[in-house]
Amino acid sequence: MLNLHILQMADYFFVLFHTCLILFNLFGWLWKPLQKWQLLTISLTFASWLGLGIWYGLGYCPLTDWHWDILRQMGETNLPNSYISYLFQRLLGLKLPDLWVDVLTVSMAILALAASIWVNFFQKRKGNSIA
Repeated sequence: MLNLHILQMADYFFVLFHTCLILFNLFGWLWKPLQKWQLLTISLTFASWLGLGIWYGLGYCPLTDWHWDILRQMGETNLPNSYISYLFQRLLGLKLPDLWVDVLTVSMAILALAASIWVNFFQKRKGNSIA
């Protein structure tokens, strides 16, 4: 077993990195310099959920899987199915029904993907109009 201090640092890293990635996926399309990067990261997220999900289960995320490995080594048990559920519990102390969290997660991700596609491919750019 790894040193507890190293596991705790890895735990904090995953909470910070994964949470930042989630927020970037949801809102990165709002800032023009980041729009293409956000489209890439949210596309990779959906590829993981749906593509890797064929083998590992729908909604699979390797970051969640790696974080769960660390938490189990730290003695955590009964981890939720969803990383978003985990964040609600850990950061806000809220235990929400799994279905609510899943619907919220997928709905917000689809909205963010649609917004990203819109700003990257359909929004008129200043100085690029045909008229």
